Amino acid sequence: NRDGKKGKMQIVLGLLCNEDGVPLSVEVFTGNTQDPKTFGPQIKKVADRFGSKEVTFVGDRGMIKSPQMEQLNSEPYGFHYITAITKPQIETLLKKKIIQMDLFDQALAEVSTTEGLRYVLRRNPARAQEIQKSREDKLKVLKKEIARQNQYLKEHPRATVEVATRKIKARSERLKMSAWVLISGAEREITLAVDNDALIEEAKIDGCYVLKTDLLEAAATKEVIHDRYKDLALVESAFRI
Repeated sequence: NRDGKKGKMQIVLGLLCNEDGVPLSVEVFTGNTQDPKTFGPQIKKVADRFGSKEVTFVGDRGMIKSPQMEQLNSEPYGFHYITAITKPQIETLLKKKIIQMDLFDQALAEVSTTEGLRYVLRRNPARAQEIQKSREDKLKVLKKEIARQNQYLKEHPRATVEVATRKIKARSERLKMSAWVLISGAEREITLAVDNDALIEEAKIDGCYVLKTDLLEAAATKEVIHDRYKDLALVESAFRI
């Protein structure tokens, strides 16, 4: 079981759909197969079984990575791709000044590189609000756990604040809050402080996503690229059905 769920068996199902979201084939893989490893057989299937040419594959950020991009571009295929990039990759593009934050203020922005890559950028306000709400909920959970640990320290004189503090820090790491939450323990009490500067940095790309493609502009506008990527919802629907 690749997801590490003890006592549960797992298989991986690969679903290939056409541009209208209609399923073309299903393939079963062993339960420890990572998503990118299921991608190569689909390329071969599209080329050999379906005899297709000039195809653009659309997949999410966990499916189409650098090795898969190279596979698509290689002989004899010469296929293309549309995918999304990860948050660390977005931050790298910002640091290298390939993209700028103000581009996310546009309805839909595009940046092209000399390597023939195109990035399509957008901020989803609804998603940004969801992330903010999730962050607030996590903070409430952590504060509640601190209150519980502080109460335990009061009621159990032999308990140490160091051990309790380590537990809270571990919880904050699991909740992915350690970058902007400061935990300290002294005089048998645990305290929490929010690093506002770190929080602003953490939240600056909330709701932002960047699509990546090697398609020429003559082949697809930024609007088409964005629409085709959003059509992955059709695949998710087909998978459930």
